[in-house]
Amino acid sequence: MVKFLIIRFSSIGDIVLTSPVCRCLKKQVKEARVHYLVKQKFSALVSANPYIDKVHLFENNLNKTIEELKAENFDYIIDLHNNIRSTLVKIRIRAIPLSFHKQNFNKWLLVHLKINRLPGISIVDRYLDTVKTFDVANDGEGLDFFIPEKDFVSTASLPVAFREGFIIFAIGANHATKRMPVEKIIDLIKNIGLPIILLGDGNDKERGDQIVIDAGKNVLNACGLYNINQSASIVKQSKVVISHDTGLMHIAAAFDKKIISVWGNTVPEFGMYPYQPDPDSRIIQVENLKCRPCSKLGFKKCPKKHFRCMNDINTEQVALLARELFQKDV
Repeated sequence: MVKFLIIRFSSIGDIVLTSPVCRCLKKQVKEARVHYLVKQKFSALVSANPYIDKVHLFENNLNKTIEELKAENFDYIIDLHNNIRSTLVKIRIRAIPLSFHKQNFNKWLLVHLKINRLPGISIVDRYLDTVKTFDVANDGEGLDFFIPEKDFVSTASLPVAFREGFIIFAIGANHATKRMPVEKIIDLIKNIGLPIILLGDGNDKERGDQIVIDAGKNVLNACGLYNINQSASIVKQSKVVISHDTGLMHIAAAFDKKIISVWGNTVPEFGMYPYQPDPDSRIIQVENLKCRPCSKLGFKKCPKKHFRCMNDINTEQVALLARELFQKDV
């Protein structure tokens, strides 16, 4: 038996993007036992994964967590987070550590000097490089996301207008410069003219309410209504997903959905683009904008004050694409 501890504390998208590592280790390494260390608030993302033998939860007490992990006698630690906390775990647990290269310097070059020396591959492949010493290869099966039966949301629970097919618009993102302004979203939804469900957490509810008021009866605000697995269930049953650079985009990719990903201050070159989604998926971004990317994460407001990376998005073209992709699935 070979015992692995995979570390990825957060967040939604990053955790989903580690799923091929779990699967490939479990299926390709003889007698592999795969454990996963994650923050408690994100445990639902991995709790139903059949390729993970045990989930370890971190809340606030890292010392307590480390003492619990020591009792497991791991052979290897696969650090896919590579921050201060994960480094402390590696130092204090007697196991062979293998760490993901975050490319922070190359990201800095791209953000500040617009010099791109990033490897030009998905972060999924970079995660898998961390375990190549075990002769683990990418199996080409994409991302995994497993929904517990208790979290399945039937379309019969939705208003009648949404039961014959709908588009998801994941309106959230942790940073404002990753999100389309509400006025742009309203304009886009009006142009689409099809049933649309807004998804996000409780922080997005107020924005969602405003969109519903101004965009019409074809919109259902489900922000904050569902937990993450229930939201994933809704995504799985959708025909098209429109999303910012956020976690639900990666969940949609795990279900091979047609994804229209709309990019603001971040860029796909960071390696966080949808991984192996439906081939009709499209990336929407303002090309040749000299200030992009302005951050590897995002800001509360545009540093240049013009927010052209989102304001210059052509909503009519995005709406046309959304309608075309929706009709292809009818």
